[in-house]
Amino acid sequence: MSRVAQAIEQRLRERLQPTALEVLDESAAHAGHAGAQAEGSHIRVRIASPLFTPLSRVARHRLVYDALQDFIDAGLHALAIELL
Repeated sequence: MSRVAQAIEQRLRERLQPTALEVLDESAAHAGHAGAQAEGSHIRVRIASPLFTPLSRVARHRLVYDALQDFIDAGLHALAIELL
């Protein structure tokens, strides 16, 4: 797991208290793509959290984006979110 993926996992565990979490760095599969880097530019998050229970799908995604905003500001090019 890349450093970026590890940092994202730690952040999500701290902020969203997930019951299930998988963070995948898919950057290598996007080599040559605009915005691609060796690691940490394309991340897939699979997550379930009790904090999602009363929220709409859009609001759940917003929680994840808000938790990771500084990663996005630092150059995270693509974030795929799968709600479990």
